[in-house]
Amino acid sequence: MIKINSLSKMYKNADRFAVKNLSLIVNDGEVFGFIGANGAGKSTTIKCITGILPYNDGSIEIAGYDMAKDSISAKKNIGYVSDNHSVYDKLTGREYVNFLANIYGVSKQDRDQRLNDLSIRFDLQDKLDSPIKSYSHGMKQKICVIGALIHEPKVWILDEPLTGLDPKSAKELKGLMREHCEKGNVVFFSSHVLEVVEKLCDRIAIIKDGEIIASFTMEELEQKQQGKSLEDIFLELTDTKYTSENKQVKSNDINGGEVKNEVNTQDNSSEDIDKNTSKIDTIADNSDTNISAESVDEGV
Repeated sequence: MIKINSLSKMYKNADRFAVKNLSLIVNDGEVFGFIGANGAGKSTTIKCITGILPYNDGSIEIAGYDMAKDSISAKKNIGYVSDNHSVYDKLTGREYVNFLANIYGVSKQDRDQRLNDLSIRFDLQDKLDSPIKSYSHGMKQKICVIGALIHEPKVWILDEPLTGLDPKSAKELKGLMREHCEKGNVVFFSSHVLEVVEKLCDRIAIIKDGEIIASFTMEELEQKQQGKSLEDIFLELTDTKYTSENKQVKSNDINGGEVKNEVNTQDNSSEDIDKNTSKIDTIADNSDTNISAESVDEGV
């Protein structure tokens, strides 16, 4: 589970918050889509969730571990695929994955099996012993995905994961995301490909100017927005210049007139999160993992 309560983040010398008073609960077994325009606060939120960026206020829990109080335990439960392919490109693909497996304490038997299975799915088995610097953009994305899954994390976070992937690999990735969720894990990802978000996700939240302005399940979208796609809803909520042949989204069309920052409708135990529910009527590392790996050998 991911539990975020009143998260706020302001960058140094900035005049406004990049993320403001954001609260979410993402349940185990959910694929959760996090969408917004460029600069809305998606990547900042994700970097706070993963412990890459410090935050000014609020709390973040990953699989029950508080990121501020026990960042090592929280990060052990995260698999992260960034939007910029941050890899050690002088290593081979196999060395890179083994390096990550060492950090997370994955046994040689488990890592070898997982690496073999995932490399076959992504057609990367013949390139594992080549330097990553020789990889194409899409191949680097694939090795990042494999590295993020090598320890079978409870929370898999992806920032624009489909960028650069060929159609077959994109299909495999979407399949992996659903499979990971069906094992009782969390998949949390951002994407500008709204058709994929609409088809793949169980829940979706829309962020604008650092604040969540709408959250809903796909069932709610289908029931309350008859005939409208996620793209239509997204543009009507985020782009004041957008016009549609249909009438614009009304305040009470989604979440009963409220945009719930709390995304878990079954857990009402946190009064603090409930207080962060906002109206939509006016819508128009620093901490390191400190886990050392002594080698990039194939064994631990």
